Amino acid sequence: MGKVIGIATRIEKRAPMVVYASAKVTFDGGIGDDSRGLIKGDRQVTVMTVENWKNVCTDLDRNLHWTTRRANILIEGVDLENTKGDLLKIGKFHLEITGELKPCGRMDEQKEGLTQALTHNWRGGVMCKILSEGIVSEGDQVILGEKALLKQ
Repeated sequence: MGKVIGIATRIEKRAPMVVYASAKVTFDGGIGDDSRGLIKGDRQVTVMTVENWKNVCTDLDRNLHWTTRRANILIEGVDLENTKGDLLKIGKFHLEITGELKPCGRMDEQKEGLTQALTHNWRGGVMCKILSEGIVSEGDQVILGEKALLKQ
């Protein structure tokens, strides 16, 4: 079992990430009306782990803020590697993991070498689609598991 460490969104593509203590989670707006939150295929919400981000920063020998990755939710205590098709229950809402969130060239615009550092073992996180709406808050419990478990 894990927990939410951080929440961030952006109002438009390439805009700075804004950090929140909590945000609404909706089918139409993703996390807090993030610009990528509309349902467009398999990427509506992005999630990464603090453990992987620390490894990335160690590789780069630089302490970067986690929003440099441009993910929506930062969690701890859950291993996201090879979890495509699994579900995440965060607080009272549910996400389906649709695949690995592969880093793009935008990462190297922020820090040279970041793209490469994110490519190992799903360090860049996962992309998800929303299965149920709710609110996400720092400190919320995170459970990775099967559909039957997460409907509780």
